[in-house]
Amino acid sequence: MNRVPGDAENAHSSSVESCPSLRDVHSINPAQLMARIEPYEGREKKGISDVRRTFCLFVTFDLLFITLLWIIELNVKGGIETTLEKEVLHYDYSSSYFDIFLLAVFRFKVLILAYAMCRLRHWWAIAFTTAVTSAFLLAKVIISQLFSQGAFGYVLPIISFILAWIETWFLDFKVLPQEAEEENRFLIAQDATERAALLHPGVLSDGQFYSPPESVAGSDEDSEEKQDSEKPVV
Repeated sequence: MNRVPGDAENAHSSSVESCPSLRDVHSINPAQLMARIEPYEGREKKGISDVRRTFCLFVTFDLLFITLLWIIELNVKGGIETTLEKEVLHYDYSSSYFDIFLLAVFRFKVLILAYAMCRLRHWWAIAFTTAVTSAFLLAKVIISQLFSQGAFGYVLPIISFILAWIETWFLDFKVLPQEAEEENRFLIAQDATERAALLHPGVLSDGQFYSPPESVAGSDEDSEEKQDSEKPVV
């Protein structure tokens, strides 16, 4: 006789345990997920991420800094016009700094074209520019006579070499991993939004939520007693 109440209690406890999982499923809010997706969609519309923009600014700084050092070197040697004619029109590989300036221009054009205009997501362009820069500077330092021309014989090649490798490090360890992580987050959030849309096909209005009228305590017992009293006595 006691098995029926026990089974009822077990069924009730199992239904209560299943309620949190249902609440977890229905607690997904599409509006919150869409709010998380909107920043990623805005970045896609902008076409370039913040970290990539920082990289492009650093590439521009590389060109401007090498140009500034080269102009200072022209002034130190006895005037811009005279030294410029000597280094450009009468170019000498062993004593001219004009090729280091052209090397900075080469890096700037390739990197801006690849990562700003074409929005490349691979490291081959930066690897190419860094390899060319390193090989050219090493050959120039070994073959040329830059060290006999004072401090600029050390400064320009070293600064150019360091900037090229900083650009490589920044792209490989900052730009590409961060953009890949943001893209993965966007795809996960978009997938969660699609699932939430399937769980919530429409927005429920306030009129659809109602509670049944509360029954008066003991109303069932009173109705049964009333029916018994109305029965004719045999």
